[in-house]
Amino acid sequence: MKRMLYVLLAFGYLLAGAASAQVAGGSMDVQWDGGAADCSANQPRPLQVHRYNEHTYILREGLCATYEAPFMYLLIGDSKALLIDSGDVTEAQKMPLASTVMSLLPTIRGSKLPLIVVHTHGHLDHRSGDAQFASLPQVTIVGTDLAHVTGYFGLSHWPDGIGQVDLGNRIIDVIPTPGHYASHVSYYDRATGLVFTGDFLLPGRLIIDDADADRASAARMADFIRTHPVTYVLGGHIELDRNGQTLEMGSTYHPNEHALPLDKEALVNLPSALATYNGFYGQHGMFVMYSQRRMLQGLGVTAVVLLIGMALGIRWLVRRRRHRHTPPGTAA
Repeated sequence: MKRMLYVLLAFGYLLAGAASAQVAGGSMDVQWDGGAADCSANQPRPLQVHRYNEHTYILREGLCATYEAPFMYLLIGDSKALLIDSGDVTEAQKMPLASTVMSLLPTIRGSKLPLIVVHTHGHLDHRSGDAQFASLPQVTIVGTDLAHVTGYFGLSHWPDGIGQVDLGNRIIDVIPTPGHYASHVSYYDRATGLVFTGDFLLPGRLIIDDADADRASAARMADFIRTHPVTYVLGGHIELDRNGQTLEMGSTYHPNEHALPLDKEALVNLPSALATYNGFYGQHGMFVMYSQRRMLQGLGVTAVVLLIGMALGIRWLVRRRRHRHTPPGTAA
């Protein structure tokens, strides 16, 4: 019995090793532009491109072009290419996104490789660049609403199930990860072992719109990742410094940014982090978790209470002054 167990374990290790050996390597040796404290005096390049490997590119919009500074990912297969997210800037004059992406695509028989533009979710800083691709030939843009996401990726049992995109000898798995956004998805590239998590998981603030959905997504993602080789987990933004402290919101200057990649353990341990979240605000390790909607509601309630308090205070002061200046025996 023990011998059979050893054989099975050895076979498992061989399979794991074979899976890892099939993952194409790449380089994360890159220094991202840190922006500028005064963008009017110092204009860094609007778009930075890093070649991870021959068929994979990481693009980032500059902090002086948009303080969101989102990341986008271009994956090139044999028959199609996939662009994950299109950034925060619509105007091609300010952000040469489409022209840059098209220049990176190979030409086959006189035409550029067909391109599919998809998104992690529908917030404007991840889809504003769609307009630059709208009139280009051989380009398909997938909408960000739930109907388009489930329809295109074949996710008929949302949020359960895994979708796939075949780029030609390169399969991309599509995993539903709602919580930050109702139709949020993450992507797993079988060719490189890269995971693209958008705003679901990143080195920064985890803004959670639906805590129950986010916890379910974390469990779903962890279950998927445990059985797949992971090289890096790449999110949509960097919002931490090298010490793990959150950077100032709206800042165009990030001189000491945290590294973009997270590791497999960050995804596997995400359910534990979210278990400590109270639905309003919390912190687990370097991750700050909060509900933007609930915090705004809380601020609104606080403002109303303060206004009521001020009104009551003013009314009391007015009545007190009238009482002090009213002659005896006269009605106040």
